[in-house]
Amino acid sequence: MANQAKVGAGGSLASPQHKVGAGGTASAGPAANKGTASSSDKLDKIVAEARRAAEKRDQGYREQALKIYPWVCGRCARTFTNANLRELTVHHRDHNHDNNPPNGSNWELLCLYCHDNEHQRQLEAHGGIAEAGNQSSAATHSPFANLKAMLGNKS
Repeated sequence: MANQAKVGAGGSLASPQHKVGAGGTASAGPAANKGTASSSDKLDKIVAEARRAAEKRDQGYREQALKIYPWVCGRCARTFTNANLRELTVHHRDHNHDNNPPNGSNWELLCLYCHDNEHQRQLEAHGGIAEAGNQSSAATHSPFANLKAMLGNKS
């Protein structure tokens, strides 16, 4: 009878390696309980971390803007769904990414293309790109200046 498995109080099957108590219940000993407890603790930590991450995401300005505004680009009027929502970005109107009022007054939703265009316009307006007439930033190196002479030597 010691080598046969018995059904425990909870309806679980006790294997021959488990100790069987006087009432027919199985006890796996302290080592088995320790493994179950650590697995349960790990799972609880993972779930808690996932919940904290979700709450943090919900507090982010992108998620807030997506809740406030319709999923439409503010420039080209392209509409978005869950399938292509990753292409819809939040643009800060004053270009200050730290200015995130809870009412969203500094945000507008723009598609990737319109967002890039807006930042390009901002750079050009503030002189971020040198104009063609500006000689101080013109290239001085000509990589093909001596090409004809170098090719002439190979004949």
